[in-house]
Parts: sequence; C-alpha cells; structure tokens
Amino acid sequence: MKITAAFLLLLSLMACEKSSTNGMSKTDTTKTTIPAAAQSYLALGDSYTIGEAVAQSSSFPYQLAAALKSQGIDLGRPKIIARTGWTTDELQDAIKAEALSSKFDVVTLLIGVNNQYRGNSIDTYRKEFVALLQQAITFAGGNKSHVFVVSIPDWGATPFGKQSGRGVQNIAREIDAFNAVNKEETLKAGLSYTDITSGSRNAATDNSLVASDGLHPSALMYKDWVTLLAPAVSKALTLR
Repeated sequence: MKITAAFLLLLSLMACEKSSTNGMSKTDTTKTTIPAAAQSYLALGDSYTIGEAVAQSSSFPYQLAAALKSQGIDLGRPKIIARTGWTTDELQDAIKAEALSSKFDVVTLLIGVNNQYRGNSIDTYRKEFVALLQQAITFAGGNKSHVFVVSIPDWGATPFGKQSGRGVQNIAREIDAFNAVNKEETLKAGLSYTDITSGSRNAATDNSLVASDGLHPSALMYKDWVTLLAPAVSKALTLR
C-alpha cells in the first residue's frame, strides 16, 4: 500500500493529541501549595518576659506568638533570654554568654524594673539600655522596624508594692523616670515603643491582673500587653 506524506502527517497529529490528554505533560500548570516557613522571635528581658508566676504559655512572648499565628504569621517557639531579677548589665552579660549568631524576624526588649528596684543610677541605665537597643537591632539583622520595646510596668500598684513600705507614689515616680529614659532612647533610635505602664496600674483595683505571687502580671494582664503590641508587630512583618 502506498503511504502518502499527507497520511503520515495525519498520524503524527493524532499521536500528539493522544499524548497531551493522558497523564501530566511537561506544560502542566498544576501548582503545589507550600506552607510558609516559620519566622523567628527573640525576647530579651527579665521576670516580665519569662512570665514569672504564670504558665510559660501565658507569658507575653508566647501569647504574642499565639496571637500572630492566629493571623497566619508563624513566629515559631520564642527564644527567650531573660531571668527574674536581671538588670540591664546582667542581661548584657547573659547575651554575651549565649553567643547568638543567628538573626531574628522579631526582637522584643523589656528591661529596667530591677535597676529601679535596686536604686541603681538612671544615668547608667540609659547607657546600658542604649547598648541593648543596638544589640537588639543587630539581632534583627539591622532591620529597625522589627525591634519592639515595651515599657516597664508599675509594680507599686500590686499588693506586694503596696506592702513594700517604699510608697506607691514614690515607686510610680521612679518607674516613670526610667520609662522616660527608655522611651526617649527608643524613639531616638527609630524603634517601636509600646506603653503598657498605664494599664499595669489598673492592678491597684483589679486583682485579676496580678499573678498568685501578688507581684507579677497575670495571664490576663499579659494578654492586655499583647493587644497593644501585636498590631505593630503584625504590620511590620506584613509590610516587609
């Protein structure tokens, strides 16, 4: 039988059509959704950062991570460098001991209450706080918009503070002085500042805001802090 060129061309076209309708071709445009990788969070501070007297999950760093995760932003498990009683210089020493080399997507800093409690120099606090700000910026890979400073709460409003014999008004005045320093230096450095101090004073009339030790914030107060802090963190991570 004589096979014409036209017949061969027809067979070729039919074969191509068949191969394109069976299985996945090289030009298949089906997409696979890959989950977004978890980001990283470093929290620097003292007892207010570790969540003294409450469950770890109730501390403000963990509540912040949970709040952002509900918005689709996964910060993973917070890395915390903090301990009850630490002053600015002790936090500096701990950071050096950690010798962290990794960078973080979010860095929070809350430090100073123990400087005030021990009666340490406010001028020394300023110098050491500024150094901590620079360390926080370095940990954030130089991205200032990802560093968040939280003000010092007023422990004088707690049952412990009222019974300390140091005077509620005196404590408040000293806390305000230290916060004036950390706010000034934070804004000067171009960083985010969240004031939780005024809200912490509600503990004077609301025991639900105080943990079982009569001194530290309860999970409910930490939740209030997160309500104030989370929008700024979320915005920074969304805009990058």
